[in-house]
Amino acid sequence: MKAGTHPVNHPVLFVDGEHEWQGVSTATSKETRTIDGIEHYVLHLDISAFTHPFYTGQKKIVDTAGRVEKFMRRYGNQAKK
Repeated sequence: MKAGTHPVNHPVLFVDGEHEWQGVSTATSKETRTIDGIEHYVLHLDISAFTHPFYTGQKKIVDTAGRVEKFMRRYGNQAKK
C-alpha cells in the first residue's frame, strides 16, 4: 500500500449513555481515557444499537402486506386484459 493515502486509525472508546465499548476510528476528541495502559479517545454518541428504537423493540415494524393487495385491486384487472 502507498504510504500517506490511508487515514490514521486511533483507539476509541464509544460512549452512549451507560453503554461503553472499545473500537478504532479516524475520529478523535479532546477527551481521553486510559484503558489497560492504552490511551483512547472518548466519543460520545447520541444514538447507537443500544438505544435506537428499532433495535430496542420500542418501534414496531409496519406491515406492508396490504400494499400488494391494494396494487392488485387497482391494477390487477388491467393485467388480465
